[in-house]
Amino acid sequence: MAIVAAGFTACGNGTPKANLKSDVDSMSYAIGMAQTQGLKEYLVSSLGVDTAYMDEFIKGLNEGANAGENKKKAAYYAGIQIGQQIGNQMMKGINREVFGDDSTKSISLKNFMAGFVSGTTGKQGLMTLDQAQTVAQTKMQEIKARVMEEQYGPNKEAGEKFLAENAKKEGVKTLPSGVQYKVIKEGTGVIPADTSLVKVHYEGRLLNDSVFDSSYKRGEPITLRCNQTIKGWTDAMVHMPVGSIWEVYIPQNLAYGEREQGIIKPFSVLVFKIELIEVNPKK
Repeated sequence: MAIVAAGFTACGNGTPKANLKSDVDSMSYAIGMAQTQGLKEYLVSSLGVDTAYMDEFIKGLNEGANAGENKKKAAYYAGIQIGQQIGNQMMKGINREVFGDDSTKSISLKNFMAGFVSGTTGKQGLMTLDQAQTVAQTKMQEIKARVMEEQYGPNKEAGEKFLAENAKKEGVKTLPSGVQYKVIKEGTGVIPADTSLVKVHYEGRLLNDSVFDSSYKRGEPITLRCNQTIKGWTDAMVHMPVGSIWEVYIPQNLAYGEREQGIIKPFSVLVFKIELIEVNPKK
């Protein structure tokens, strides 16, 4: 909307004085006020503005609005805006992605900005943009893996110890992949392929017996393809005859590995009760 605002003059951090001499003046003032609905909440929650410094916000607001088509000032204000997004949002998001809940660790803002400026200007880059994307992805995965090992190493060790002891128990069998299972009920039906559509009931538990998911609790089985779930599930189901009920023990690397899924912490061994009801069920 193009706004013709009369009498709008301001400098410093003062509030412009309204002068409503015409319909356009009144409309301009009303539109300006209407546009502020929810603004203070947005400044606080999304931009991290401390309301104790609203005078500074008004100062910047006045300067930006009065810059008009001054390209030099427009470029400067765009840099301020993006820089604040980097400091307030992007850095926090990257740190959480890489280091999880460890607030004592952070990526290097200095090096981040050096790379950001080089990529923006196209000058003095230490690598190409394609190389940067590859390095960023590779290094992030490596560092995340190390961080997860540090934070959840005991969880990984507990899972390995459990599987080693569980493999010795009566009735427990181990598949070549490392998935273990115990037959609760032996089925006599067809064995699905990895691409088969199957109908199953299931309950998933952690080693402390906490239930994280259950079709039994929801009151109805689910239908899915064998290869559209975690690898350990797929490996178990392609060995199960229809009608079987197994208790399946899935190593962390065939479950969610270093990823956290709700109450499932990284490197968690998962225990499932799986009941294979039907293969290629009719709709």
